[in-house]
Amino acid sequence: MYDIASNSLASGRMPHLQLEQNDEKRKKTYICKVCGSSFSRQSALVIHIRIHSGEKPHSCQICGSSFRQKNTLVAHTRTHTGEKPFSCTDCGSSFTEKASLVKHMRIHTGEKPYSCSRCGNSFAQRASLVSHMRTHTGEKPYHCEVCDSSFGWKNSLVAHMKTHSAEKPYSCKTCGSSFPHKNSLVAHLEMHKGETKYSCTECGSVFSNKANLVKHMRTHSGEKPYSSEVCGSSFTTNASLVTHVRTHTGEKPYSCEMCSSSFAYKQTLVAHVRKHTGETPYSCEICGSSFHQKKSLTAHMRTHSAEKPFSCKDCGSSFTEKSSLVKHMRIHSGEKPYSCSVCGTSFNLKSTLVSHMRTHTGEKPYNCETCGSSFSRKNILVNHMRIHSGEKRYSCKVCGSCFTWKNVLVYHMRTHTGEKPYSCEICSSSFSLKKTLVSHLQTHTGE
Repeated sequence: MYDIASNSLASGRMPHLQLEQNDEKRKKTYICKVCGSSFSRQSALVIHIRIHSGEKPHSCQICGSSFRQKNTLVAHTRTHTGEKPFSCTDCGSSFTEKASLVKHMRIHTGEKPYSCSRCGNSFAQRASLVSHMRTHTGEKPYHCEVCDSSFGWKNSLVAHMKTHSAEKPYSCKTCGSSFPHKNSLVAHLEMHKGETKYSCTECGSVFSNKANLVKHMRTHSGEKPYSSEVCGSSFTTNASLVTHVRTHTGEKPYSCEMCSSSFAYKQTLVAHVRKHTGETPYSCEICGSSFHQKKSLTAHMRTHSAEKPFSCKDCGSSFTEKSSLVKHMRIHSGEKPYSCSVCGTSFNLKSTLVSHMRTHTGEKPYNCETCGSSFSRKNILVNHMRIHSGEKRYSCKVCGSCFTWKNVLVYHMRTHTGEKPYSCEICSSSFSLKKTLVSHLQTHTGE
């Protein structure tokens, strides 16, 4: 247990504080002697020390919960008052914390800043990435106390526990039968759909009415009697034609009551609403991951099977989703459909535009938990964290020297290769570093 006496703080003396003086910049660095983390402010070190000491000086007067930082207490208090000061400008949803709003905004922007280092899948939330990583590591942190079975996901454990409790929350409204799992109820409901009378002579499929059989037969005959007057596309059913025409008219008859977004297709609205409700009815039987849409589950299943049915005709690269292929094709076509409304710069990916917009707004959503520094992009945060961890992942194959950043390794390699890519236009002298050229030019200008 580490204790920090209040009189020590008042006098400026701290047993866990090591003060370093930088003679050049005259900046103070406060270092934690327990774990080596460094901070630019003494107050930041004081808060950090509480991780080691367990001290939680800020208490809630309503429920007694204690917290290390005052701002955490302020956010907690809102759970009692109901105050939600952070609102989404797109749909009006409100939140008690700014961090919750930042996560919510990714629903609208489509941003997925957390990427899997093994397979490249991206996620909107860090928790989703942590859950996904278990498909690679095989980790199963959720344990059944009854039979010692282990699971990778909490929802899988919850479903499993019903086998012990005999709980059957899914009931059939027709006959009253109950089931522990929703998919069991869905399978049961097929029994109540009535006698099938009309059979397909080609494949044996059966239908409850003749009209459905007629529509089905077109899948065998290839008949498409309904045509678009605008583009000539043909369809097997009138409903498909009506839906297609909306691509020409721009009509979006299905509106979301929660955020007023509109859609051309009903199934798109249904999937969208699940983003508000949090419902994820499509579950992976292998890893337990759940999804808003069936097509998302279909694409996810390919991460297990390694199937990549969408191939690039230009370079042969393959992808699990068609949307990934569409994005990839922009590398070859040069298409940049996403433009900045402020400066007009265009990008081939929406996520790149979202990141670029922060250069105008000044938003820095990626925070360092060690020193509190904020960054506009995740990769900058990752690079910054190496300052604290001391990680040097870039090694020189010639002499074995290690470096924190790749560009420093590139500079270092020139000491072996003798490469000097920066040349003086006045006297033709060459240099390995740009800053050395800048210094050299001053010998000509007299600055």
